[in-house]
Amino acid sequence: MENIRLTQLSHGGGCGCKIAPAVLADMLKALPQTQCFPDLLVGTETSDDAAVYRLNDEQALVATTDFFMPIVDDPFDFGCIAATNAISDIYAMGGKPILALAIVGMPINTLPMEAIQQIMAGGASVCARAGIPLAGGHSIDAPEPIYGLVALGLVHPDKVKRNSHARDGDVLILGKPLGIGILGTAMKKGVLDENGYRQLLETTTQLNTIGAELAALDGVHALTDVTGFGLLGHLLELCRGAQLGAFVDAGKLPLLPDAIGFAQQGIGPGAIARNLASFGADVSFAAAVPDWLRRIMADAQTSGGLLASVAPECADGVLARFHAQGFAAAAIVGRMQAGAPVITVSA
Repeated sequence: MENIRLTQLSHGGGCGCKIAPAVLADMLKALPQTQCFPDLLVGTETSDDAAVYRLNDEQALVATTDFFMPIVDDPFDFGCIAATNAISDIYAMGGKPILALAIVGMPINTLPMEAIQQIMAGGASVCARAGIPLAGGHSIDAPEPIYGLVALGLVHPDKVKRNSHARDGDVLILGKPLGIGILGTAMKKGVLDENGYRQLLETTTQLNTIGAELAALDGVHALTDVTGFGLLGHLLELCRGAQLGAFVDAGKLPLLPDAIGFAQQGIGPGAIARNLASFGADVSFAAAVPDWLRRIMADAQTSGGLLASVAPECADGVLARFHAQGFAAAAIVGRMQAGAPVITVSA
């Protein structure tokens, strides 16, 4: 076990494994339309975090799945991060999780059984913290370690927080600091110290439970969680869903302290370049925004924070709720605005 480095057994890690946004969009074009299912409240059309299906006038089922290859070497920590990330999609729709199933793909002849058991134990521990059963799942023998969850939750049909519900003038609140993918790459390169690893682990294993609380607030119009497409990629999904533009004040972004130096050295996952290329002309940076900060805004976050689009008069109260729930770095980072679905970033 002491000699096992999970990150050396895979070609990518965490949400940095996600297919680039532009490529994914091309793949989804081939899917059939779902408008013929009137109780399907949310499908693929607005790039939301989970599907939502109305069960009755009081309940809608939120369904999602998320899995990836290791972002850290410790098996238990990997299981915790993967499970926290998967459940986050339920919270991002304003839902409350009720059940999870495990997705397990492991190189049985390469990885010791004890390591596999620890990965699964990490996932189970997060489900226990979320107050839900890990009720089963499916496993395969795979060439690289893969772990994640199918997560199910419930939300009132009128309280679903869709990307398309963001409004002109809304304030944007980010719940967790950025830089997770950069720290993960630094760890894989062997240059991340204990303090940096603690920042990575504390951020990625913090459940976004506040999402279920925000669902009850009429002033919270839209939610998404910031993961593999980076802050800018997921904000673009809000913009396109709502047919609005957005403004981001780069100077107000919460950042993981140790990620800054690594970003300035050019350390980070390959997903950063893929994300920046996918944004194209839909993201406009002020000349004063340094390259390293642009990279952090495109950094593939794993189990990142919620991004909330909130009525201006409610913003201070919502931010206070984030802080009260333990999201100490949560900050107001920008606003939605009328216009084409593009993002303007100031220094």
